[in-house]
This record gives sequence, C-alpha cells and structure tokens, in this order.
Amino acid sequence: MPDPYWNHNVHYHRVVLGAVPKGCGKALDVGCGDGLLARKLAARAVSVTGADRSPEMIRQARVASPGTITFLEADYLDGSALPEGEYDFVSAVAVVHHARFEDAVGGLVRLTAPGGRLVIVGMAYNKTRLDWVLSGCGLLASLLLRRLRGGRRGPPGMPVEDSAMHWSEARHAARRLLPGCRFRRRLLWRYTVVWDRPRESGP
Repeated sequence: MPDPYWNHNVHYHRVVLGAVPKGCGKALDVGCGDGLLARKLAARAVSVTGADRSPEMIRQARVASPGTITFLEADYLDGSALPEGEYDFVSAVAVVHHARFEDAVGGLVRLTAPGGRLVIVGMAYNKTRLDWVLSGCGLLASLLLRRLRGGRRGPPGMPVEDSAMHWSEARHAARRLLPGCRFRRRLLWRYTVVWDRPRESGP
C-alpha cells in the first residue's frame, strides 16, 4: 500500500524497517507523529508503541490506527514517561535535533533494552564546501522523487525545527555516545545511525 504522503523522512522509513531484527518483540517509535512509521512497524514486531509529546499528533495517530497500536502522549526525555530498558527496537526519525544531542541520545538509549537495537534518522546542516557539494547531489533526486510520489508532504501540525549540528559534529557525537554504531550520511539530507545495545553481562 503506498504511503499517503512523501517527504525526506518517509523516504528513509525503509532503512528503519530493514533494521528491525527478526522476531522483534516490543518496538517503540519516538516522535511518531501521525503514526505512519508505527503502522509499518506493526508488521515486523509483536507489539508497537508510538510516543509523541504533541497532543495533536497523537490524536491523528489514534484516528488513523484505532486499537491496533498503543499511542502515548509522552516526552521520551522525561525519565518517568516511558518504561526504561523495555523495548527491543527503538526508532527516532527527525527527532534528536529537537533537543541537545547528548540528552536526546541518552534518552533513547535508556529506552532500548539490553541486546536491543536503536535506529536514528537525523538531520544536520552544511558547513564545509564538501558538505554543500554532497547536499547538492541530492537536489535532483529529491525533485524527481517528489514529482513521482506527489501528494502532500506531511501531516498538518507536525513540529519543524532546524538542526544545530553540522554533519561532522553529528558523526563524531554519534560515534562517541554510541560506540560501535553504524553512521551513514544519506543522499536526501539525512543521516542514519544503527546501534545495538550490548547485553548486560552477568555477575
């Protein structure tokens, strides 16, 4: 079934879905918006929770997915809003730039179960000449995809904010905070981070 709309975040849902481990139990989509990605995750996990601090986004998500997914109005940075270490898979698409990067990553790590996987789709800004060249390479692809996909670009009322980090800062910070993560800069002005939380060792 085609997506109801297309934008650069939706384009990378496929990366998120491809990273879901087989036999995934509990999945959490942080900053779920209208629940589009959460609905896709429901085909790959036993149970799915979507969390967003926007009441309007949660309202839209519940209307579009009545009774099939748990949607919570919750801020993942609030340590008491969501159960710690509970989720086998955590996704955060265009979320981490809305807060201090260290705080955002720390909040997501707390939610990820030992042995679980965290996937971030993030944004950064151009600083160097190389940054501008690489970003320019995505322009034609973006225009073509937008024409092919058509339709509206996203749910009404979705919060929008620019990133405070450039590409190199995001890469170094991700590798420092998430040792062993796989960081990749993507064509359409996004980066992805895939990180597996180590299992807790016994006494």
